[in-house]
Amino acid sequence: MAKITKFLGEVRTELKKATWPWDMQEKGFKRFRELSDSTVVVLIATLLLGAYVAFWDFIMQGFMRVLIWMAG
Repeated sequence: MAKITKFLGEVRTELKKATWPWDMQEKGFKRFRELSDSTVVVLIATLLLGAYVAFWDFIMQGFMRVLIWMAG
């Protein structure tokens, strides 16, 4: 039980050192401005990466169809 208590105490200490993506002095939705901005950036980056991968997937599909057609 002492190890668990010590562990939880250390966790609490480390969490106090962390910087959180919201401002506790702000009120309402403005409090989460950094968090929401970061979320939007991640979503846009994910969409762009997905589009990039899909583009090259379609290119490679066409290339493979041509190779299979030429071989057959």
